[in-house]
Amino acid sequence: MSIILNIDTATETAHVSIAKDGIVLKSYPNQTQKDHASFLQPAIQKLCKDTGIELKDIDAIAVTGGPGSYTGLRVGLSSAKGLCYALSKPLIMINTLEVLTASAFSATMGQPVDDSTLFCPMIDARRMEVFTAIYDSRLMEVLSPCAMILDEHSFQDELRKNKVIFFGSGSVKWAAICQEANASFAEVSIRPEAMASLSASFLSMDQFADPAYSEPFYLKDFQTVTKR
Repeated sequence: MSIILNIDTATETAHVSIAKDGIVLKSYPNQTQKDHASFLQPAIQKLCKDTGIELKDIDAIAVTGGPGSYTGLRVGLSSAKGLCYALSKPLIMINTLEVLTASAFSATMGQPVDDSTLFCPMIDARRMEVFTAIYDSRLMEVLSPCAMILDEHSFQDELRKNKVIFFGSGSVKWAAICQEANASFAEVSIRPEAMASLSASFLSMDQFADPAYSEPFYLKDFQTVTKR
């Protein structure tokens, strides 16, 4: 039996959940991105109260490690690392694009999707840039996570050979310029159930991150505007 606290503050909507053996017992969302930091600790306390599970009794803490919002990633990882140190619990870091893709798997259940269909998560990175990757139906990488500036020639090789489902906050920009017949689009956001299933799998394989050296997976350098 495993009990995991899952933390996701990487994108527009945050969530925290407590899951037992990969099944969510209780979760709370926050849909105001600028409030992720103030939302997190009270939500964790409420989770513990409502489930009757104390933090000392959990087996691990999982967090989406990026890519995503710079501030959101720092909020989530710093909280997760602090709890790991305080409770002497292992840290699980999961790529945000993997969690988003696992969420797409459950979102597209019941639809005609064959084994050759590829899944392309997209997180908005402003202007025409997205954080993206491509996975097959077993969540194996076809295109490694990267920051990509979209144009009409993007994903030509993949779309020539396969049907590709695009989803996530960045897919709206791609839908506006994509003319490929093999491209389809789905409305998908990160689901607590998908993250709980992945974190349970990581725990079963002892796939942990070192809290002392773990850093957010930004994918590109943080840029600031210099005032004149």
